[in-house]
Amino acid sequence: MSEDKLVLGGRYEVGELIGRGGMAEVHKGHDLRLGRTVAIKILRTDLARDTSFLARFRREAQSAAGLNHPSIVAVYDSGEQDMHESGGAPVQVPYIVMEIVEGQTLREILNTEKVLDPDEAARVTAAVLAALSYSHERGLVHRDIKPANVMVTRGGAVKVMDFGIARALADTAATMTQTQSVLGTARYLSPEQAQGEDVDARSDLYSTGCLLYELLTGRTPFVGDPVSLVYQHLGQQAKAPSNFQGDLSEALDAITLHALRKGPNERYQDAAAFRADLLAARAGDPISPQALASLAAVAGSTELLSGGVASSAGFETEPHPAPGMVSSQGRPGGRPQRMAGGPPAELSAYDDGYERTDEIPVREQRHSGGWLVLTVLALLALAGVGWVVYQTLGPGDQDEVVMVAVPHVISDTETDAEDKIRDANLEFAEPERVNDPAPEGTVIDQSPVANQQVEEGSAVTVTISSGPDAILIQDVSGDDASSARSILEGSGLTVADEVQEDDDPDFDKGIVIGTDPSIGTEVAPDKPVTLIVASGKTEMPDVEGKDIFEAMGDLTDARLNANVTRETEVRSDVEEDTVVSQSIEAGEVVDYDEEITLVVAVPPRETVTTTYTPPEPTTEDPTTEDPTTEDPTETDEPPTNQPTSVPTLPTDDPTDDPTDDPTETTTDDPTDTDAAPTGEPNPA
Repeated sequence: MSEDKLVLGGRYEVGELIGRGGMAEVHKGHDLRLGRTVAIKILRTDLARDTSFLARFRREAQSAAGLNHPSIVAVYDSGEQDMHESGGAPVQVPYIVMEIVEGQTLREILNTEKVLDPDEAARVTAAVLAALSYSHERGLVHRDIKPANVMVTRGGAVKVMDFGIARALADTAATMTQTQSVLGTARYLSPEQAQGEDVDARSDLYSTGCLLYELLTGRTPFVGDPVSLVYQHLGQQAKAPSNFQGDLSEALDAITLHALRKGPNERYQDAAAFRADLLAARAGDPISPQALASLAAVAGSTELLSGGVASSAGFETEPHPAPGMVSSQGRPGGRPQRMAGGPPAELSAYDDGYERTDEIPVREQRHSGGWLVLTVLALLALAGVGWVVYQTLGPGDQDEVVMVAVPHVISDTETDAEDKIRDANLEFAEPERVNDPAPEGTVIDQSPVANQQVEEGSAVTVTISSGPDAILIQDVSGDDASSARSILEGSGLTVADEVQEDDDPDFDKGIVIGTDPSIGTEVAPDKPVTLIVASGKTEMPDVEGKDIFEAMGDLTDARLNANVTRETEVRSDVEEDTVVSQSIEAGEVVDYDEEITLVVAVPPRETVTTTYTPPEPTTEDPTTEDPTTEDPTETDEPPTNQPTSVPTLPTDDPTDDPTDDPTETTTDDPTDTDAAPTGEPNPA
């Protein structure tokens, strides 16, 4: 053992640095007792006095030490070592001794490969879910699933690591914010984490959905600065992965979007269900109806699929049961019930794994829903009867359906064929183009066939020859113009010198969006192909009248700078936080990352009015009267007819003598105050 090498706990020799994180460094080490190579994670000395980092580091050791799973990095030992700070002060630095993994993190792989093959992405994510299923069963939520925390060994094994912010499910205070710090990574935060709400295992599944999305497309569901990412996680619907990677299956779209539902009750309820769908998609088997329902909901479909379509507006919405599903009360409808010993095969696909705990009376729920169904059925029945009566007894002069014959267009040019079809009051559908010995642009087939009677307005599809030497235009979308030109010219095509620009915020400036003729079309070698590239400009969306969260999401989708300068304007005619104006008018084309100023409404400030009420004069004790009050003896006319109104105060009371009151400055001669008024009895 070298004398200059640090030995922790008298057993672990610290070697070369192999990794560095936000709060710790990872070294390759050697266990002197067992003679094996290990990884040693050591807290940075400058953070060793910070109690929050110390607690997090120790919690990671305690959390991971109790987990023993092939897809979780094993923890062998932990302890603390006396070290010295840069200034020489002694400090206790904790360390964790772990299994050493020879491989790369998913972040390193994505930096190199950009995207993974869909089957490989599903395999890696399924392995991560296996690890999460194991930790969730033991009451532990990871809370920071991201590519940097997943290792892939040289043999392809997947290892989840870094349980530094993991929390037990029983800890109801395990929210995103602890002591005013944000825990987790903004790109992978679940909506409940972003709001600082309590989290459970389903929060990890949302983060895993973000991970799967990035493996499939090379980007996270939402992009932007941390503040705008929080807004998007809370109120923005992610686009289907196939929008960015066109060769993805519908099953992967459905699985990913189901994992990214906003409400915990709407997404996968446990890691096992998520993993089962991924394995089914890899094998080409049907996936769960709930995932298909999420895909339909995101696509805007109103059809009722098995499992129903759940709203993504709030967290309390629950999916509709599939036909034939057994509810928690043993009747059709309601939430699926988990059965002892595992659900039967015919119900396992519908079990979302989340036990309902509300105490709403079952009879009231079933009664309310039953009346609603009966009402709808009754209305439909009445509508059906009305339609039959109308068809039977209604006016008989209605126009009948017009049938027309499909014209013969084979061997015609594309232009002539389109003219003939439209002249017959039929729709000319997008033609199909194939390589054929017939001259380029000649119709070689049609559907429906010529002279077939069809309803007026029906679509007619023709197949057009691309020529005997036609070449297929390859998919070069996503490449830069230079690379796309090389690829197309290498396949024998002629590429036009000038490119066509288009405003498309889904692509970086200068990246190829498509071609003209379109990708997948077969064209003659000498026919020029024009590249369509992103202009780097985007159209300003109209966000006036929208909530600030929705407006921020629209700006981010349009690739405009989400770090907007927020001003305020007191308005009583609109709701609080509603955008009342925008610095750039809607529809105007601007460069990417243009800074937009939004003016949002704030409620008027309340005004409090205080009314002052003077105290009532006291008349309890005559002796306490204000000596400045007017003495009845000073009146101009004595009340000769009212002897009962003469003051009853004794004459010898010093308070009755106006001469003693320094405030009396307008009285008559003070010598006259001792005499009684004329015609009035002496008060004595």
